[in-house]
Amino acid sequence: MRRRLYAVALGACAVAFVGPALATDTPYSLTAGDVLQITVWKEDGMDREVVVLPDDTISFPLVGTLAVRNKSTEDVRKEIVARLTPYVRDAVVTVAVKSPLGNAFNVIGQVNKPGELVVGRRTTVMQALSMAGGVTPYASHSAIIILRRSEAGEIAIPFPYDEVIRGRSLEHDIVLTPGDVVVVPAASLF
Repeated sequence: MRRRLYAVALGACAVAFVGPALATDTPYSLTAGDVLQITVWKEDGMDREVVVLPDDTISFPLVGTLAVRNKSTEDVRKEIVARLTPYVRDAVVTVAVKSPLGNAFNVIGQVNKPGELVVGRRTTVMQALSMAGGVTPYASHSAIIILRRSEAGEIAIPFPYDEVIRGRSLEHDIVLTPGDVVVVPAASLF
């Protein structure tokens, strides 16, 4: 009886820890610069490595041009299968991200390792600052901003570093999008 109760309690704890993580996992969104490996089973001549072009499209034999911006590899796979069906019976297609080169952003200013970061996963501002070696002692914590280009133009998103590092205002630790620039200015000495 005790073992059974222990097993149930352990299972409940596992669900409590794993459940939220699974609920927030979202697939990688394709963007310009990504390199994809597309394989069609039993059709070796169709296997291709393709680059997502600056207009967020790819080209594939018998399929033509596909818009892939913000789509997952599964979305692209389904679309390729649908377009191949008239030519390849029971097509089995695999689409994999070989290099997530389009998922790049920059961290500049008062960080220990400024520069471009290319990652294959969603990255928050705090994660990016960590990958850049953290902020220097000369950083202005209250003036950190994220520069983001949108269809409406460039916007500056303030980042409350001191609040986030203390575990408050965590909603401001946003996921960076390709092309974002995290700016960490120097603190005023006077």
